[in-house]
Amino acid sequence: MLRRHLLFALPVGGILGCLPGAARAQFLPVAPRCRVIIDNDFSGDPDGLFQLAHQLASPATEVSLIIGSHIHVGDFLDRSSTQADNAVRTVQAMLATMRLPRRPDLIAGRNAAPAAGARPEATPAVRRIIAEAMRDDTTLPLYYVAGAGLTEIAEALRYEPRIAGRLKLVWIGGAEYESLNPSLPPRKDSEYNTTIDLAAARTVFNESAVEIWQVPRDTYRTMLVSFAELEAGLAQAGALGRYLREQLRRAVETVGKGRETYILGDSPLVTLTSLQSFFEPDASSSRYVVRPTPRINDRAGYERVSGTRPMRVYTSIDTRLTFADMFAKFRMVSMP
Repeated sequence: MLRRHLLFALPVGGILGCLPGAARAQFLPVAPRCRVIIDNDFSGDPDGLFQLAHQLASPATEVSLIIGSHIHVGDFLDRSSTQADNAVRTVQAMLATMRLPRRPDLIAGRNAAPAAGARPEATPAVRRIIAEAMRDDTTLPLYYVAGAGLTEIAEALRYEPRIAGRLKLVWIGGAEYESLNPSLPPRKDSEYNTTIDLAAARTVFNESAVEIWQVPRDTYRTMLVSFAELEAGLAQAGALGRYLREQLRRAVETVGKGRETYILGDSPLVTLTSLQSFFEPDASSSRYVVRPTPRINDRAGYERVSGTRPMRVYTSIDTRLTFADMFAKFRMVSMP
């Protein structure tokens, strides 16, 4: 069948029947092609809120569950001991600004990493992750998209190792690979998301069988957007735009002014799942290499090991597609 005939043969309906009129007029018919569990630190860096709103507005993905997760103890963006609970409250406030066909279940993960050597527990988040991974009433592939630490997925993998073969992990985190970017000046500091819960990262990489799509630090730092672009895009996004602008202002004022750009480093989670190509679904406009999964050592660095399972390491992300699509969808789903 010719491609143009295929396009016009697509069934009408799906997500369109649920979207508000303004959004419905903009979309071609789209139905979910995958499921996602979203795990992020929504009370910390607001890039996670941009990612979440974008993913919720993307009809090619069915958001099965949202997990609010913790960051470092005493982190400057949320110094409380209730970071995961705060993350849930932050998401609830954002959801109130959006017109959505449905609101996915939203739960808090742990407020801190488990104690060293602790046995895995069937926490509410762990139970929900396992239940979603073990579903047999759908053929939609499942991605676990994580923009912070790996506490919840590591705990779930320890509690029920069978889920490793039933999902893919897409993770924003991990240090640079010198062999993939030899011109980059070496860094001595550990990568932020890895050290949120280093034991969890080591569990996922070193001990589990789950397939990983990794967006390391030198790649996610390229997701730069200027404040001028943000101001122009969010000004057209109604209540959602106002909410995101306020969350961004909070973070910027905490860090200090004098900059013109912000890194929306969690946005590749949307690019690699929701924005896959049409005819042969994959993240075809972003670049990656396939290599053996390394071990993560006790200093949050990599150790090369032969014979381990293959993983993807993304070396570039299609920023044009990501941000153009994000601002367009924000206008469609925002409350006035």
